Amino acid sequence: MISTVIESAVREDAVYPVVGNTVSHAVDLILTENRHVLGQVGAAVFERFVSLLADVDRTFVVGEGRSGLAVRMFAMRLMHLGYQVYVVGETTTPALRRDDLLIACSGSGTTSAVLAMTTTARLAGGRIAAVTTVPESSLGQVADVVITIPAAAKQDHSQQYSEQFAGSLFEQAALLLFDAIIHALTHSLGKDAETLWSMHANLE
Repeated sequence: MISTVIESAVREDAVYPVVGNTVSHAVDLILTENRHVLGQVGAAVFERFVSLLADVDRTFVVGEGRSGLAVRMFAMRLMHLGYQVYVVGETTTPALRRDDLLIACSGSGTTSAVLAMTTTARLAGGRIAAVTTVPESSLGQVADVVITIPAAAKQDHSQQYSEQFAGSLFEQAALLLFDAIIHALTHSLGKDAETLWSMHANLE
């Protein structure tokens, strides 16, 4: 049985170069789209966002789906830099208090769970930073700072903004943007790789 599977794989090996070429094209497409989108995010909004980060003692992050994964990775790097940061929904996440910061990531700006959290945060006196494709969305309107990534939201299948599926470009660009902010903060705070590594998890 195993030998049959191996022989089948060998016979089908001829399709791999075709797939490989397609993947290479996709890589070029993804890099081009991300460079184009991120190039449209102005430096001034980064200054406002970083100033807001520096002005609070505690930061919370929230997002759903792949957007949620991207903002969770951002939270991890903020922790490595020494920020007091929490992921909404984790069992050890405390109550958000007045003047805490909530970073909400939603491509459409209408994700119900994210909007519910931002409403609660606002009622508690928290400050809100939004990362979205639609600055005039419900999320954008309630935020103190809005980082607009001009990519397609997941409901947009027109391919006007991206040839990729659903919200892929927004999610990729959000992660790259978050990593760019971390890289800039690392240098502006005078930290280095060893400093960050000292905060890296060791129970793994």
